[in-house]
Amino acid sequence: MSGMEKERKRSIGSARMEADGTIVLELRAEGPKGLTGDALLRYPPSHPEYNNILRHLEGLRKGEVKQVPPWPLRNDQKIKRLGCE
Repeated sequence: MSGMEKERKRSIGSARMEADGTIVLELRAEGPKGLTGDALLRYPPSHPEYNNILRHLEGLRKGEVKQVPPWPLRNDQKIKRLGCE
């Protein structure tokens, strides 16, 4: 597997910050049997989750674009994944 392919596996999409500070996330989820889902999410600085998103991205500057790492699973997601519902 090439370095580019490994990076794609670790990334769920890209993030960029617009001139007004809005964070734009372009995300992709992939599931079994080729199932995919895409999302475009916009977080203006006034959004209640803005600082959490910025922290997850380990910072982002105006005009910068970076890859988005997966979020850690919540406990309820871990239980479902283990089949312990």
